[in-house]
Amino acid sequence: MATIKENLERIKKQINIENTRVLAVTKYVGTQEIIQAYEAGIKNLAENKIQDAESKRRSLPQHINNGIIWHFIGHLQSNKVKKAVGNYEYLHSVDSLKIAEAISKQAKNINTVQKILLQVNITEEESKSGFDKKELEENFLKITSLANIEIKGLMTIGILSNDEKLLRQTFKNLFNLRNYLQEKFNYPLPELSMGMSNDYKIAVEEGATMVRIGQALFK
Repeated sequence: MATIKENLERIKKQINIENTRVLAVTKYVGTQEIIQAYEAGIKNLAENKIQDAESKRRSLPQHINNGIIWHFIGHLQSNKVKKAVGNYEYLHSVDSLKIAEAISKQAKNINTVQKILLQVNITEEESKSGFDKKELEENFLKITSLANIEIKGLMTIGILSNDEKLLRQTFKNLFNLRNYLQEKFNYPLPELSMGMSNDYKIAVEEGATMVRIGQALFK
């Protein structure tokens, strides 16, 4: 079995690592794998569940925990906002105006500005969370007006398919939507969080600045 370091080197050869951050998704791994990933050079880690992240972070050596840039990529419920704000550099899965307002309110309470990404259901699948394109455009100004958040970009989950053409079009659609919003509202959106273990190479080719990789890194 390849080591985490070997997997990372393989991934680096496949994508432009200077323009794309590899986020190690630690959903299915424990403290030791996180330490190995950190020692291999990965500083951006992503978790899907608040309680799992809290447990793992308590178990990590302090210097490693302090050196990690934590990202939250799971579905963020209203009752978890207080635990998320201020404990993650980026919240990737802001999928409604209501959640954005709750994040801004909590960030104000603790005197911080929270970086967020707006989750877009670019494939318009009923099983997925996120703004549809029309809804995002209608709410964009309201979200940008919230005082204690900083919108850094967009996030999406690609369609589950082996059809490269379909995957490529999915990511291209998010890239084009980002450009449209930037131009219409004169608001910079530098980050595109898209692509996972099965499709990160295509996502990077279509403009991803963050790829969320678990299985391809840890197995």
